[in-house]
Order: sequence, then C-alpha cells, then structure tokens
Amino acid sequence: MKKVEIIDDTGKIIKVDIKKFKKHIDEYHLNGSSVHEENGHYFTVDQKFRDKINSLHEQE
Repeated sequence: MKKVEIIDDTGKIIKVDIKKFKKHIDEYHLNGSSVHEENGHYFTVDQKFRDKINSLHEQE
C-alpha cells in the first residue's frame, strides 16, 4: 500500500492509498466532471484530476 499526498478542493493535503483511490476514480468518476468525497475531503474530478491520479499511480 503506497500512500501519496493529494490536495482537496479547500487546499488541505491528505494522504490516500493511490491504488484504492485510482480504482475508485476509474470505477465511479471515469468521465465528465463530478465531486468525490474522501473522509470529509472533497475533490472535483475532471480530466486534469484523473491525469494527475494516473501519473501518481504510475510513479508507484
């Protein structure tokens, strides 16, 4: 399990398990723009965000 830091919509840094996070984004936020909630933190998921998550996953 590799944890990475990402920034939520309010600018707070949180650590997430990148494999689990990417899997969820791929399953539930694959297209368009939506909001993802993770432990009280919110992320606007759009193509730019998906690209960032994919990049972090590839660095693993």
